Amino acid sequence: MTTDHGHPAVRMYIAGEWCEGGSGRTAPIVNPATEEAIGDVPLATIADLDRALEAADRGFRVWRGTSIAERSRILHTAADLLTERAAEVGRIMTREQGKPLAEATGEARRVADTLRWHIEDARRAYGRIIPSAPGTVLSVRREPVGPVAAFVPWNFPAGGPMRKISSALTAGCSIVIKASEETPATAAALVACFADAGLPAGVLNLVFGEPAEVSARLIASPVTRLVAFTGSVPVGKLLAAAAGEVMKPTLMELGGHAPVIVCADADAGTAARRAARAKFVNAGQVCTSPSRFLVHESLVEDFTAEFVKAAESVVVGDGLAPGTTMGPLANERRLVAMQRLTADATQRGAKVLTGGERLDRAGYFFAPTVLTDVPADAALLHEEPFGPLAPIVPFTELDEALRTANELPYGLAAYGFTRSAATAERLAAELEAGILSINHCGGSVHEAPSGGVKESGHGREGGPEALDSYLVTKRVSHLLAP
Repeated sequence: MTTDHGHPAVRMYIAGEWCEGGSGRTAPIVNPATEEAIGDVPLATIADLDRALEAADRGFRVWRGTSIAERSRILHTAADLLTERAAEVGRIMTREQGKPLAEATGEARRVADTLRWHIEDARRAYGRIIPSAPGTVLSVRREPVGPVAAFVPWNFPAGGPMRKISSALTAGCSIVIKASEETPATAAALVACFADAGLPAGVLNLVFGEPAEVSARLIASPVTRLVAFTGSVPVGKLLAAAAGEVMKPTLMELGGHAPVIVCADADAGTAARRAARAKFVNAGQVCTSPSRFLVHESLVEDFTAEFVKAAESVVVGDGLAPGTTMGPLANERRLVAMQRLTADATQRGAKVLTGGERLDRAGYFFAPTVLTDVPADAALLHEEPFGPLAPIVPFTELDEALRTANELPYGLAAYGFTRSAATAERLAAELEAGILSINHCGGSVHEAPSGGVKESGHGREGGPEALDSYLVTKRVSHLLAP
C-alpha cells in the first residue's frame, strides 16, 4: 500500500501485527529534496507503548528459549529478504532522508551483511569453566539481558535500526525500537523482512511517537532491561539519567566532532581528497564525519586547494537524480544550523573559499563549504556541525594539534595522515577517541567495534564487543555432592 505520492504507507508493528496508533495522531513525512509531504507516520499512545512492552515481554520468553539454530535460520532468512529488497529499500530511504540512491541502496545491502555477521558471532557467545575445588563446578554463563528499548535517529535509516536489532535478536533479546519519525518507511521496510522471515510475534516491535513521551514510558517500564540509544549528546544525557533513576544499563552512541590531523610528512593531495570524500558522504550528517581539519602549516596551502577542488566537484541534487553525489540535508533544522555556524564563523573573521550558502532551489540543499582563518572561538570548532562544513586550521607542532584535537569533551572518531609509523603510533596512543583511522577516513564496519569515549558515549556496536551490552554474565558455582 502506498500514498498518493508513491511512498509506502507507514504503520507500527506491535505483537506481530501492523497497526495504526490508538489515537489516530500522525506527523507528516517530508521529502527533503522537494519539501513536499509524501505521507504520514502514526504516533503511539501510552496504551500502544504498553502493548508493545507486553508483547516484548512475551516475545522474550519465547525467543530466549528458541535454539540458536532456529534463531539463525529465521535471521538469515530476514537478511536474504533484505538483500533481495535492497533497491526498493534504498529508494524509500532516498525519498525520505535525501541521500543519493547509490548510498542508500548500499546502506541497505550493508546492513543485511551486518545481520549475517552478528548471527554467526552469536553462535560463539561462549561461557567458560573455571578450575576450582574438587567436587565443585565453577562456570561463567552469558545470557540475554532481556527486552531492549532502543532509540535511533534519521541519518542512517537502515543502519541505525539494524545495529540495535541485529545485536538484540542474535543475543536472544526482544526489542521495542522507536525509529525516527522523519524516516519511518525505511524502518518499517526493514522490520517487514523480519516479519516475513517468520520471527515470532513480540520479539521485534516498531513504534513511532513524541520522543519524550515514548522514551519516558519505555525506560521506566520494569519490562525494559537495557536502554540503547544513538543520537546527540544532550539527548543521550537525558536518557542515561532517566535510565539511571531505575538502574537500567545503557548503551550510548553519541555525537562527536572528529579531528583530522594532517602531519608535516603526509601527502597533502591524497589527504585532502580522502578527507573531502568522507566529509561530504550523507551531506556530512554522520556522527563520525571528519569535521575539524588540522593541517601542518607547510601543507595547508596545497591541502586547502585540493580540498576546495574536491568540494566544487560534488554534484548536489535530488538523491534520485542520476549523477547526484550529495543530496539535501535531511530537514530544515540542519539547514538552519549550517547557516548559523557559517554566519558565526564569518562574522568572527573566517573566509569562505567555496559554498557557504543555501542553494537557490526547493529542498534543503546547502553547498559543500570550505572555510579558512576560522578563529578558535568560532562555534564551528566547538559544536558538531553534522553537515557539509569543513573548517581548515593550520598548526605548527604536533603537540599543538593533539591538544586542539583533544580539548573538546567529545571522543567518538579521529583521523590522522602521516608517512611515519612512529607518528602513526603516537596518534593512536594520544588521540582521545574510540575510533581512529590512519591515512584514510574509514567508516564503521560490522566486524569491528565502534563507540566513543568522554561525552561521546559508552558501550560498543560492531565486532564481538557488540553483544556485550545485550548479554549478562552469570557466575554459577555447583557443588556436586550436596
